[in-house]
Amino acid sequence: MKTWPVQDAKARFSEMLDACLKHGPQLVTKRGSEAAVLVPIEEWRRLHGAPVRTLKELLLTDEGRGELKIPPRGRHPRRPVPRFD
Repeated sequence: MKTWPVQDAKARFSEMLDACLKHGPQLVTKRGSEAAVLVPIEEWRRLHGAPVRTLKELLLTDEGRGELKIPPRGRHPRRPVPRFD
């Protein structure tokens, strides 16, 4: 991703837009700090239109959530359980 100082981005916007369309997102900096990103419209629509699911929807879905790795049990004997008779 190419970085453009805000002064260059303003003065050469057409060039920055062409670079965005040909090479992907272009970063604009202001006083050396990242300020904005120019992205192609297809990528913006993909990112902006992605469905956001609630936690409830995620928990109730039938889709796999990944593998749960259960560590192996230790070889140590269990402690005796005291009896209260």
